[in-house]
Amino acid sequence: MSVNKVAVVTAGGGGIGRAIALELRQREFELALMSRSEACEETAAEVGGLAVRGSVTEAADLSRLTEAALERFGRIDAVVCHTAHPPKGDLLAIEDEAWHQGLDMLILNVVRLARLITPVMERQGSGAWVNISTFAAFEPEQALPVSCTLRAGLSAFAKLYADRYAGANIRMNNVLPGFIDSLQHKESVIPRIPLGRIGTVDEIAKTTAFLLSDDAGYITGQNLIVDGGITRHL
Repeated sequence: MSVNKVAVVTAGGGGIGRAIALELRQREFELALMSRSEACEETAAEVGGLAVRGSVTEAADLSRLTEAALERFGRIDAVVCHTAHPPKGDLLAIEDEAWHQGLDMLILNVVRLARLITPVMERQGSGAWVNISTFAAFEPEQALPVSCTLRAGLSAFAKLYADRYAGANIRMNNVLPGFIDSLQHKESVIPRIPLGRIGTVDEIAKTTAFLLSDDAGYITGQNLIVDGGITRHL
């Protein structure tokens, strides 16, 4: 069994997922990473971790990831549910299949992993989850109809899970990034951001690592918006 804490990170090969993996390794986590490409293997090699090729939309792949992590490390202390971006399009032009794909990618991925890993955390006496969501979950954008609709549902699930498993010392929170440099963004978005710049993957990684740490031990069921001030609600 690992003497260090162990974190599972999905879509952990590039962008925000890779940054989170590197940050957690600096904090002495052992890592089990999954992505659909060789990127998870490349990142795992950097951090001395475990790589499992697969998709968060496939229940069997999530099972393989969980089993491999437990076989290698003997425990799972933290989970970061990160995904690729769901289908986009004009609101009523999006086909049913794309909405179902989004459900698998943005909500059922978390539900399925929670079914697999929660009993492990219960036996250990603690655990922490962070789901990477979007600022548009609370202020929907026409450009992101599937993402913001379903991630609003993810916020509800995270609160339900946090309430249900608080007594087992298991926490779940969401991080809601704004415009981050893992993607190319039009210059026209910058005037919308009070801080006047695109955020960095490292800023999301550090926020995630904080929420997984004991320093955030009294924070659960929350949605932490990391968007440079772009959202306007109080």
